[in-house]
Amino acid sequence: MAKKTVALTGASGNMGYQGFKELYKQKNRYNIALLLRDSEKNREKFKNFINDPSIRIVWGDLTKYEDVFDLVTGADYVLHVGGMVSPAADYYPKRTLKTNTTAAQNIVDAVKAQPDPDSIKVVYIGTVAETGDRNPPIHWARTGDPIKISMYDHYAISKVKAEAIFAESGLKYWVSLRQSGILYPAILKNMDPIMYHVPINGVLEWATVEDSGRLLANVCGDDIPDNFWRKFYNIGSGKEYRITNYEFEELLLGALGLPSPKKLFDADWFTLRNFHGQWYADSDKLESFLHFRANVPIQKYFDQMAKQVPAYYRACKLLPKFMGGAVAALAKPFMKKIAEAEVYGTLNWKKTENPDRISAYFGDMETVRNMKNWDEFEIIRPTEEVTLLDHGYDETKPLHKLDIEDMKKAAAFRGGECLSETMVPGDLYTPLKWKSARGNEFEMTPNLVLLGGHWCPEELPWPWDYDTEAKINPFFAQVWYPLHSKDENNYYDESIFKGFKDM
Repeated sequence: MAKKTVALTGASGNMGYQGFKELYKQKNRYNIALLLRDSEKNREKFKNFINDPSIRIVWGDLTKYEDVFDLVTGADYVLHVGGMVSPAADYYPKRTLKTNTTAAQNIVDAVKAQPDPDSIKVVYIGTVAETGDRNPPIHWARTGDPIKISMYDHYAISKVKAEAIFAESGLKYWVSLRQSGILYPAILKNMDPIMYHVPINGVLEWATVEDSGRLLANVCGDDIPDNFWRKFYNIGSGKEYRITNYEFEELLLGALGLPSPKKLFDADWFTLRNFHGQWYADSDKLESFLHFRANVPIQKYFDQMAKQVPAYYRACKLLPKFMGGAVAALAKPFMKKIAEAEVYGTLNWKKTENPDRISAYFGDMETVRNMKNWDEFEIIRPTEEVTLLDHGYDETKPLHKLDIEDMKKAAAFRGGECLSETMVPGDLYTPLKWKSARGNEFEMTPNLVLLGGHWCPEELPWPWDYDTEAKINPFFAQVWYPLHSKDENNYYDESIFKGFKDM
């Protein structure tokens, strides 16, 4: 049987490289084309593959169409993992938006330019950040829930816009897989202020880098049915990896031989909200198609990660336990310096009383002044009982029976209207005309609205005005009011977001 060709972007990153290794194990089945930025680091990383006949490397740029066209030409599968990610995305938001959306459009255009575009299967890796802050009690989530990008998360904006490019492309075979936080050894070394942007009682269903790599290889299998495509899925490593952010800190520090988070951090260094994270009510659905999970117990997995970082990171494991407190006392001032960093440090926001950051991440200065330390802070693990949001239409109906009345109900639940009068029942891929509660008219496929959770692209969000949106959009109110009061008046300086709208 002829070998298939898999085109892969982002192979130098964590998930992409793991996916490349999994595909390379099967090079008797696959030829692999890689688009890599031409850098000394990448040349060194892939030097052993340059002369391999099963590997073709395009040294290029995702934002250059000719490079993407070169990559895609001859491919049976296009796995789009590449792009700018956090924390770099936080420092270069405009570049992130341009890079990630241009890359998506280039891939769509390059696939359409092939002799038989309907034979090419395109896999887009999205992000859990698309649905934003889902702290308890709304910590159970699924695809189709409202898009709700956290304030200042320009990376998530770029991923939402890129996802829409694929979903509205008209390609016969595409899929959006929304990646969660990835566990990989280098995460144990992360020392960026973003580490404090995470609420202690927030949650995340993590995905291991090995599971993520297997996923990329398995999606190229011959056993993937047609009904898998043109949909949205959440990537997670399952029940074992559904933990709170405090439990994550315990596992991470414990793997390195360090004492409790309470010894190394103060509770009020962390934010109270406005970070992304959720437990997936539907991640098993993707597993049922791709069978990518290894199901390693999470404690064992953290211990395995610790063995893969330089020995000095886990030197504390060699010390007697009674010395853990002394190590923490020495390390704590260093950890505080990170929280005090200019621009992104949480303690810097508090010191300068930054109105935008305080509003987004804490609520107001009174809340900040009343924050508790560990002796009074309540650490909770939320309920494991799955609760689902209302998507505004009859979800018991098979997809192939959804009709214009279902569209009108869904639009009304979003505070708007479906302006189209007719649709072919079950045709979720022909755009309809819609009107938002703010009066903006737009066209979008029912698939992206109902199954993707998207709504008016004009309001994606410039600037964020979620207090108003919750008042006029019952669908969105489900993910806003449980975490914000109805009389809250968030303050955001519109000048911060000026210039992003038309990019």
